[in-house]
Amino acid sequence: MSEALLRVQGLKVHFPIKRGLVVDRTIGHVRAVDGVDLAVRAGQTYGLVGESGCGKSTLGRAILRLEEPTDGSVIFDGEDIRQLKAEPLRLIRRRMQMVFQDPLSSLDPRQSVESSLTEPLSVHGLAEADREEFGTDSGRSHLAKASAMLDVVGLPRGSLAKYPHEFSGGQRQRIGIARAMILNPDLVIADEPVSALDVSVQAQVINLLEHLQDILGLTYLVIAHDLAVVRHISDVIGVMYLGTLVEEADSDDLYAAPLHPYTIALMSAIPIPDPAVEDRRERILLRGDLPSPANPPSGCRFHTRCPYRQQTRCDDEVPALREIEPAPGRRVACHYAEEILAGRIGVKDPDLVVEPVAAST
Repeated sequence: MSEALLRVQGLKVHFPIKRGLVVDRTIGHVRAVDGVDLAVRAGQTYGLVGESGCGKSTLGRAILRLEEPTDGSVIFDGEDIRQLKAEPLRLIRRRMQMVFQDPLSSLDPRQSVESSLTEPLSVHGLAEADREEFGTDSGRSHLAKASAMLDVVGLPRGSLAKYPHEFSGGQRQRIGIARAMILNPDLVIADEPVSALDVSVQAQVINLLEHLQDILGLTYLVIAHDLAVVRHISDVIGVMYLGTLVEEADSDDLYAAPLHPYTIALMSAIPIPDPAVEDRRERILLRGDLPSPANPPSGCRFHTRCPYRQQTRCDDEVPALREIEPAPGRRVACHYAEEILAGRIGVKDPDLVVEPVAAST
């Protein structure tokens, strides 16, 4: 691992809430992302998890400036992309690509596969550069690159003349991956890359992403809500709740011993294939709905649903995302992470714990 290729500092994305027919006026803001700090090293896969509506996808889009951040900085390879004008931003985006969640809506139905794959080369002038360097008969034209990329993602070259509706969901996602990879980027943000696919196809796409990382030296930021998928592919995992990062740790450490109450509840909900283990383990239930990002709770944002809640401090004081001992490199935004780690604080409401069910004999 080298130094951080991507560093996000204090990133915020607030969407204004407008009201009024004649004169628009802002009456509030939806705090979709509200002060996120994270770093992704070159060659690493960083998994970002959390329930729907927590701001994961907005964060990924803001990193690429598909959504304009409200505040904070996005440092990519030492350069703050928030400060870049149109042309420098276009040049650096060649090195930062995105795989979108829904392959059907992210591909233009009126574009053939050939057009979808060669368009990025034309936009960034790579096809012209190849022709100047190698000549038109060198086999390195934009069409040759598109054909070669289809080979890499496991699709026949005859697919170039077809359109998105002629493919299955897994095949469409492979086309989306090929479109992102054809520019040979350094960073790829994959937003729920397998959530719209069947389980059997999910494994194929995940294996493809890992294979491409090995042969191309890619760095991934993978956004997902499927904790099993994230565990399989990620080196480091960050957990988001209501626009903020609440825990970050190496993948194995996070799954072995989650420390933030929200992460503990998420991990307890993961089904285990072994029925004997599944019947013996305890599960923690979360009460209530996710609060509105337009009006987040005071203090710790999770305190309204937290089974470990300690009144006053949790209600009033915002916990900092901090490293804790004895777990160097692990960051947790909880006032009582050390106490939870040591077992000195347990779930306060017994009704929130689903007791193990004895296996039938």
